[in-house]
Amino acid sequence: MAGWADLVADQILRVQRDLVSTLDELDPALLDRAPGPGANTIGWLAWHLTRSHDRNVSELRGAPQLWIASRWYERFGRAPDPGETGFGQTPAQLAAFRSPPPAELVAYHAAVVEMVLAYLRGAPEEDLIRVVTSPTLGDTRTVQQRLVGVLAEGLQHVGQMAYLRGLFSA
Repeated sequence: MAGWADLVADQILRVQRDLVSTLDELDPALLDRAPGPGANTIGWLAWHLTRSHDRNVSELRGAPQLWIASRWYERFGRAPDPGETGFGQTPAQLAAFRSPPPAELVAYHAAVVEMVLAYLRGAPEEDLIRVVTSPTLGDTRTVQQRLVGVLAEGLQHVGQMAYLRGLFSA
């Protein structure tokens, strides 16, 4: 990797470190505890940010999502739907989400991080300006726009997870 790919890789690894530390020794009962009606939970946030990274970078690579190809959906008790990432879910859908054990969330995230790093190792310097249409979202963006979204969402959601852990541990 060189240039922009190193910067993206550093941020992806930071999200991973923060996700792992937030879930480390977390009481599994806290994974699905919401701070209020219709609010995100720690487990849902971990799943959602990982699904987003999987979907977005798989689409940039032109490859199947790990969610489907590696059958992660089975471990989560979910459908093999490439569009199901939590984006646009209703409060009822949020409330119905049930997390697998923290180790499963960490394992799926680790698999996705490895896939992202593999993409970054092979991405040409000019890849940032490449235009990609998402088959699941139906929008068209540059690789740079997609990666900025992945990083922003990852950092925001892992921060929300850590906040909830602190809130519930107080």
